[in-house]
Amino acid sequence: MTSQAVFVLFNGLASGMAFFLVAAGLTWVFGILKILNLAHGAFFMLGAYISYTIGGAWPGSIWIYLGVAVIAAAAVGALGFLTDQIVLKRLRDVDYHYALIATFGLMLFCEGIAKLIWGADYYAVMPPPELDWPVQIGGIYISVYTLFVIATGLVVFAVLELIMNRTWAGKIMRAVSNDPWMAGTVGINVPMVLMVAVMASFALAGFAGGILVPNQALSPHVGASFILYAFMAVVIGGLGSIRGTFIACILLGIVESANSTFMAQYGGIAIFIMLAAFLIWKPNGLFPAQGGH
Repeated sequence: MTSQAVFVLFNGLASGMAFFLVAAGLTWVFGILKILNLAHGAFFMLGAYISYTIGGAWPGSIWIYLGVAVIAAAAVGALGFLTDQIVLKRLRDVDYHYALIATFGLMLFCEGIAKLIWGADYYAVMPPPELDWPVQIGGIYISVYTLFVIATGLVVFAVLELIMNRTWAGKIMRAVSNDPWMAGTVGINVPMVLMVAVMASFALAGFAGGILVPNQALSPHVGASFILYAFMAVVIGGLGSIRGTFIACILLGIVESANSTFMAQYGGIAIFIMLAAFLIWKPNGLFPAQGGH
């Protein structure tokens, strides 16, 4: 029983941190722009494909693997700039329904582009050799890659919290999120701040794609499974709250792991029971966002 509990804990933390790597950019852009980007999973998928194209199926080392993930982040961040100029900028002063429709169409467009470039076949990418071996913890063997994903999620969360709460850039972003008009009257370049927020959100999606591409069945629909959990985490944590999303991702990961270990015959029912319970108990989320943090 102890070994099962350890397995559920570490597997749940790994899943939770994987969800958070995807959800971080989603909650970031909502916290600043108040736009729920349905295409976020598609850009995660593009980040994974870019990493696969540059690094191949067998990354040479952990440094190449990390470098490729950073390149994927930069490339998807650049796509975020184009998306902001062509699509999102036009949606900032319209009803949110138009934003949902537009980003859904953008998701379909990205999936079509991925099929055109890479085809509909499935690809597999292995972790770098330094991460592709097991360690024994609490009587069970855990992949070092699993521990790496957990550590990466923790680092990303710490960096985002530091930026939003301890830097002038974070304070400016919170000011723009709370009151764009007032922020503009005191000399803040609001369009520039919004553009940077969008690019950062897309870069986080690309980085997540690069980090999580190993051991995934890479296809044009790879983002669908992650984005579903990311949306759940954003809702449970509080729309726009990075801290709330982080905690929600951990809860979702552990519940999913426990469900698959102890109640495998019921599929993922525990996740949906958890979501329903939070919608009844905390409809505004664990940490209703205050200025996007």
